[in-house]
Amino acid sequence: MPATLQRRRTVRRLTIGAAVLAAAGLTATALPAGADTGHAARAGRTVDVQLLSFNDFHGNLEPPQGSSGTVEELQPDGSKKSVPAGGAEYLAQSLRTARKGHPYSVTAAAGDLVGASPLLSGLFHDEPTVEAMNKLGLDVTSVGNHEFDEGRAELTRLQKGGCHPKDGCYEKGKKFRGAGFPYLTANVTDEKSGKPLLKPYTVWKHKGVKIGFIGVTLEGTPDIVNADGVKGLKFHDEVETINKYAKVLDRQGVKSVVALIHEGGLPASTSYNYKCDSPGPGDGISGPITDIAKHVTPKVDALVTGHTHQAYSCTIPDPSGRPRTVTSAASYGKLYTDTTLTYDRRTRDIVRTSVKAPGAVNHVVDRTQPKAADMTSLITRWNKLAAPVAGRPVGHISADIAGRGANAPESPLGDVISDAQLEATKADGKGGAQLALMNPGGVRSDLAFKASGAEGDGVVTYGEAFTVQPFTNMLNVVDLTGAQLLAGLQQQVSGPNEASPKVLQVSEGLTYTLDMTKSGAARVVKDSVKLNGVALDPANTYRVAMNEFLAGGGDGFAAFKDGKNKYVGPSDLDAFTGYLTAHSSADKPLTPPKADRITVVK
Repeated sequence: MPATLQRRRTVRRLTIGAAVLAAAGLTATALPAGADTGHAARAGRTVDVQLLSFNDFHGNLEPPQGSSGTVEELQPDGSKKSVPAGGAEYLAQSLRTARKGHPYSVTAAAGDLVGASPLLSGLFHDEPTVEAMNKLGLDVTSVGNHEFDEGRAELTRLQKGGCHPKDGCYEKGKKFRGAGFPYLTANVTDEKSGKPLLKPYTVWKHKGVKIGFIGVTLEGTPDIVNADGVKGLKFHDEVETINKYAKVLDRQGVKSVVALIHEGGLPASTSYNYKCDSPGPGDGISGPITDIAKHVTPKVDALVTGHTHQAYSCTIPDPSGRPRTVTSAASYGKLYTDTTLTYDRRTRDIVRTSVKAPGAVNHVVDRTQPKAADMTSLITRWNKLAAPVAGRPVGHISADIAGRGANAPESPLGDVISDAQLEATKADGKGGAQLALMNPGGVRSDLAFKASGAEGDGVVTYGEAFTVQPFTNMLNVVDLTGAQLLAGLQQQVSGPNEASPKVLQVSEGLTYTLDMTKSGAARVVKDSVKLNGVALDPANTYRVAMNEFLAGGGDGFAAFKDGKNKYVGPSDLDAFTGYLTAHSSADKPLTPPKADRITVVK
């Protein structure tokens, strides 16, 4: 694909100045946030560019199940409503509807389009999702951490095309064509050459309008991806990288710039439509993106973000004090953001001034609208290929078992998964594990009681289990001293995880108290840590099962890298499906655990 983007459109619209409209007896439409309302003379030379964006799609071609497939909507009376949302059929339809009447429209994403995907996409190394993104008109995306799950070579294949080196082509006579949009890797460079892995930026052009896009992932990507996935690569500071390429674009005469950043924030509310700028600009959000937004050069006119799977549309002043939109559209295609960029043809820049109205709005990808027929066809085609594997029953449940959608640090599904990992590795000769730990980010969905297909309510299919555990990480069993194990538990709530704790899911028999009224490592009450009712002995050695990601120190758990006497067991997915099969039947379905192993003091 050429370095510049072209959206082929036949309709042309010029924004008419308010004074001209008034003279003609017409009413002007409201100017977007950032538009200079005090300069009527400028109106005749500006055009409104529609920026549609989303993030963290994660291969969710079909509507995600359970709480993963809903958004929370704040109602006028202050109550909250859960709205079903998401799925490629509805996302494509929403974007196409939104584009109508907008001759200048560009669609962008902020990473994690693939990776940790449901079986329909993950089974085929996410080729179906890339194909869907091509069809729905994506123009550009940054990479996210999950684009590196299968390594640099696979990411390059997703960009350039070609059949999988091991699995080959999935459809007779069809070769994977790759992404028809650029993946931007501005802050990801080759260790030897120092050059970006893929393009660092691109320029979208349409009828004289030029907007540059710079794409970065979080600098900490190596800490949350298996080491093999980022081997030979360096990840650089997000702000320094964006500022560097903003200067490059400026020298090329590109004055309008959007940064696509796979790093995000934590909103003050879980409702997608809350007022992020209340009581003041950006007051409704915290987390890494706030510091990034405050330091990214004023040459950048808008920040599209992701990674935290949260929804927000905020105005955070840039270093010069001017307002600038910072947005995120949750995850799984449940929302899309519509941002209006007012482009001045003379200055070639986006007009930004201090106004109160939001410059960007998040919209629900609701499931009451018609489905995009081409997406339905795509899903049907790939489902036929996946059916022999996906539809196989692996277990039965009596009710929803919350995982990703749980409202507490310990989830019922997290307990099931950690129990499954312990059972798969506890026997002599199979690791001899005494306890198991599971990282919360590896639990990707819930198990829903309601049938997703023809399998019947309460039946768990292989495809549904895969959606929960899509990484196929191998289980490791290692020796850890009690002191090392305690250090690992403390790292849940200290160091890089202090601001946003990552509470491990624990197998039956391990109990302790987490006191969130304290700070840092002190939040883990030392004397409360027990295994099968016996206090943890710092000098004893324990056999601990965990996936290879955690065993490698992923997610900030450096203590686990010191584990000795490693045994490699089955994959986490095989352990999970095996446990469901062994512990449930149609007559005796598995009931949700109480999730009472960790006592949390707030």
